[in-house]
Amino acid sequence: MPPTLASLVHHSALKLTVRAGEDRLDVPVRWAHVSELADPVPYMEGGELLLITALKLDAEDPEAMRRYVRRLAKAGVVGLGFAVGVNYEDIPKALVDAAEEEGLPLLEVPRRTPFLAISKAVSAAIAADQYRAVTAGFAAQRELTKQALTDGPQGLLRALAAQVDGWAALYDASGAVVGAAPEWAGRRAGRLTAEVERLRERPAPASAVVGGGGGPQRSGPDDRHDDRIELHSLGTGRRPRAALAVGTASALGTAERYAVHSAIALLTLTTERSRSLHAAQQRIGAAVLGMLLAGEPDHARAVAGDLYGGLLDAPFRVIVADATPAAADGGGDPFDGLTEVVESAAARAGEAVLVVPEGDRLVALVADGGAAAEACAQYTASLESARATGGAGPESGDEDGLVVGLSAPAGPIAAAAAYKQAEQALSVARRRGRVFVEHEQLAAGSVLPLLADDAVKAFADGLLRALHEHDATGRGDLVASLRAWLSRHGQWDAAAADLGVHRHTLRYRMRRVEEILGRSLDDPDVRMELWLALKTTSTE
Repeated sequence: MPPTLASLVHHSALKLTVRAGEDRLDVPVRWAHVSELADPVPYMEGGELLLITALKLDAEDPEAMRRYVRRLAKAGVVGLGFAVGVNYEDIPKALVDAAEEEGLPLLEVPRRTPFLAISKAVSAAIAADQYRAVTAGFAAQRELTKQALTDGPQGLLRALAAQVDGWAALYDASGAVVGAAPEWAGRRAGRLTAEVERLRERPAPASAVVGGGGGPQRSGPDDRHDDRIELHSLGTGRRPRAALAVGTASALGTAERYAVHSAIALLTLTTERSRSLHAAQQRIGAAVLGMLLAGEPDHARAVAGDLYGGLLDAPFRVIVADATPAAADGGGDPFDGLTEVVESAAARAGEAVLVVPEGDRLVALVADGGAAAEACAQYTASLESARATGGAGPESGDEDGLVVGLSAPAGPIAAAAAYKQAEQALSVARRRGRVFVEHEQLAAGSVLPLLADDAVKAFADGLLRALHEHDATGRGDLVASLRAWLSRHGQWDAAAADLGVHRHTLRYRMRRVEEILGRSLDDPDVRMELWLALKTTSTE
């Protein structure tokens, strides 16, 4: 505890007597300052005990003393020490009344107590308090380190919450809460997602303060929202890998500040170590993926071990992500957002996930029906929505050109086929201008959107050109007749009725189609090609 007016009054060697403001002696004293100026306020910072002899003051003038004391109080001076037996044998009543009126503590300093003794007492108490804070900080650092080594981040959060007499929470790279202490603090931390997202947009290290504190300390689930919360980014990369939140009833003291800084250092070290471990795991994942695609599932299982073995024991899906050249050249990794979302969702759900950069693509294996697959779908849906409305999406710019394809469920034996399915879905997504397409959607949907390909259009135009040229001469409507006949599966009467002509007229037109094209309509392949050509030209 820093020195207070009360501790100085109780100091047996100083012999100080309280003459006013007895109910405000618990205020901390930042320094003891001697000044005989009529207006010392310009030289005050706040928190001082001002020591005077009234050498240049008319201490018996009530109005002058009221102005003097009022200015001191407004400047943050916490107390006034008046030396008796120097210029005045006793403290003038005008000064005592002014101090009582303003609520400013007034201490009588006996002649035998030099101001220097008071300054030394304040200085010694401040030094002792700082020493205690540093000692407590080192002790907190040892405790936090011990808990981090034995119980990991969760143990560290518990120790930190105890050190600051508040709560602490840890966020992952996606801004989700992955740990909190005490347990009830998870809900409080969950309300800070927007603030954590804003913090993550700033280069590390970054920090922010939310709320002002000053309210009563929370003690359970019914916590109040007037706490003071500090947010700190964790990590040394371009984009923070995690964040720490610390909630307290008021501003942190020196010892608590040491504890928070120690926690930041330990969690950052853990984060960076995790990144190195993640890189090693990624290399193993690349080997596992290569063996699966090469048709060696048994070797893949042996290499996967406990790291990815659980992923290969159940149906999984293959994700293949690509990016437009503009996004890839944007200076950042266009797959950062997707990677963080998928890996964070898998970590929270306790799922294994395999994410491998493959040249200018990203390939991932995720559990079928798991949290990672769902997170991928939600993330790409938000990107799709943002593009439709002209927004920037959940990330700022790098992922704007992202395209993702997802395979159907598969096992290790069919991994190569699943990879090809994801590539096919990716190709369709790119052609349709979509962010995300599942391979299962291709089978459930229609083939017609695929006809938008330029090569298919060119084929259709070439196949039907002679018929269109014939119709342009006004000698018949062969294109419309062909469309009606094919749509009626070759039923002459029904097709003729649709056209409003006699069936013999329609038969004549179909013979002319065969003559012009040089192809028989009895051939089912010819009918299929003509129908697709007609559908392609009708969608333009």
